[in-house]
Amino acid sequence: MRQLIWILWPSFLMAIPATGIYFSLFDPVDLTLFGILIPADRIAAYTIGFFAFWIIGAGSSAMTCLFLPTETNVKKN
Repeated sequence: MRQLIWILWPSFLMAIPATGIYFSLFDPVDLTLFGILIPADRIAAYTIGFFAFWIIGAGSSAMTCLFLPTETNVKKN
């Protein structure tokens, strides 16, 4: 449970400003995917964008937890 919190909380905190910055620069109504206009309203685009940034951040945090040293890998002095 503790590792889940270590993964989800920092990624949540990262997703908040990432969403704000991204949608300050790009209008969600004008977003395209592979040249095709995505027919979504603004609230749906904000929600999908937030969760996409949260997933990206969770992946980053999960990789950090994966590479943390364990007790067997740490040399004792």
